[in-house]
Amino acid sequence: MLRLRENEEAGSHMNKPIHTTNCFDTFIRVAEDCPARSGAEPPPRAGQPTVAGLQYAMIMKAPYKYTSDDVIFATSAPGRELDAKATKAEKSAARAAFFSRGQACMRASSLGKRFGWGVHADSEGRIAIYAVDSKRYQALSSDPKLTQVRAMRSKRG
Repeated sequence: MLRLRENEEAGSHMNKPIHTTNCFDTFIRVAEDCPARSGAEPPPRAGQPTVAGLQYAMIMKAPYKYTSDDVIFATSAPGRELDAKATKAEKSAARAAFFSRGQACMRASSLGKRFGWGVHADSEGRIAIYAVDSKRYQALSSDPKLTQVRAMRSKRG
């Protein structure tokens, strides 16, 4: 399965290990109990975008630009609290604090659990999403060079 890797570079000046959600050459297929038969944009809740909606928008606008860590942090509460005026040092400190504890990876995202999106991580850990009913999803899900995992089930077994 996906392992947490400690990031020596980021952790060298701190005592706490830095965890990561990044994976490489991996395809996260939709969950076995995913109700969607095609990829659907996550709807807003009470007029506000959900975490899944924010993840969807970020990845769709720039496929293979961001890593899982980039997406998970940017769509988390601490990541969203940083405004455009935050300095690079403030952003870096907030990100280090966020990843000082293990975080749920893209396998736990509603994109693959409820909305029908597979997540592909390339050799550099950058991600893109593909609808479960697309030809690209089918090709990635049968690619023997990729580590194949499933999004987490919504309900217990």
